Amino acid sequence: MRALCWHGKHDIRYDTVPDPEIEDGRDAIIKVTSCAICGSDLHLYDGFMPGMESGDIMGHEFMGEVVEVGRDNKKLKVGDRVVVPFTICCGECYQCRRGNFSVCERSNRNKDVADKVFGHTTAGLFGYTHLTGGYPGGQAEYVRVPFADVTPVKIPDGLTDEQVLFLGDIFPTGWQAAVNCEIEPTDTVAVWGAGPVGQFCLRSAILLGAQRVIMIDNVPERLTMAAAAGAVTINFDEESVVERLNELTQGKGPDKCIDAVGLEAHATGSLDAVYDRVKQAVMLETDRPHVLREAIYVCRPGGIISIPGVYGGIVDKLPFGAAMNKSLTFRMGQTHVNRWTDDLLARIEKGEIDPSFVITHTVSLSEGPEYYKTFRDKHDGCIKVVLKP
Repeated sequence: MRALCWHGKHDIRYDTVPDPEIEDGRDAIIKVTSCAICGSDLHLYDGFMPGMESGDIMGHEFMGEVVEVGRDNKKLKVGDRVVVPFTICCGECYQCRRGNFSVCERSNRNKDVADKVFGHTTAGLFGYTHLTGGYPGGQAEYVRVPFADVTPVKIPDGLTDEQVLFLGDIFPTGWQAAVNCEIEPTDTVAVWGAGPVGQFCLRSAILLGAQRVIMIDNVPERLTMAAAAGAVTINFDEESVVERLNELTQGKGPDKCIDAVGLEAHATGSLDAVYDRVKQAVMLETDRPHVLREAIYVCRPGGIISIPGVYGGIVDKLPFGAAMNKSLTFRMGQTHVNRWTDDLLARIEKGEIDPSFVITHTVSLSEGPEYYKTFRDKHDGCIKVVLKP
């Protein structure tokens, strides 16, 4: 089969690789009908995440048709149409029984490595480094899905791939980020990063009843998309984020702050951004936490900071004294996708939201290497790329 494979920093190739096979009775093989490039994939593309090996198959947003089922899998049958969450979960361990699917204790087949790096293992993830199991990803013609009697979400007739594809990652990720904010009807919620996850954070916060959502970015197309959904927008290239947020909140700061950017934060004219670039260059820091610092500084005392943006290693110069003295609450983590999918699928079916709004480009899988760069550099108004094998 053909797949997009990682061969080093900025080196994604459309390769021929072996077809996947059933390895366990609970497995299923999925013929991919749609997949996508995620902002998290760019952290691999840009070389910021450890644990990648040459030839690894990329991608963790995908869906398709079941073409083979293991003998012990009673949930799926050949012909079923499914979305596959990026978090691989067993459904049986201590964490899965509590709905904490992104920290499943059994699905990371490289548990010993993850234990050493993180202190304790997290779940296995598709297409996302050998720290999380080294599982082949979904930017491919076919994928083996382990624990396929638990993880996949069956899709009813009448919904297009584009409406449901993002149930595997960015829609539940934005939703969890907003839920973690414990939004109240009087809340002002500030979201840093108007990329795909940020767009779903915005719409989720509105669905959950926020009085006002403020979106911070510097890409005009992203800010226009956010404004169309009802957000107040701040272009950080044109004005001070801190000053504008204080102005909009009468000096009190946002009640809730969402960092939908993560480790590759950019800033204009910021000394801390220059500092981070220098430390990265000499390998004294792995992540650029400008957004996280800014959110801590500007958040209203007693507020909540929610972090769906991915961080991979070491951050420096966090204003932790401000966080402690302002009594801020932090909530973060990879998404417990299966905790939210039933509710979100129902909302799609009822017409409360159509997740396809975020798609700006649909291309063939073979064009994927070119569109990694287009997506990373935000060329041609690119916000979200869907790939068709």
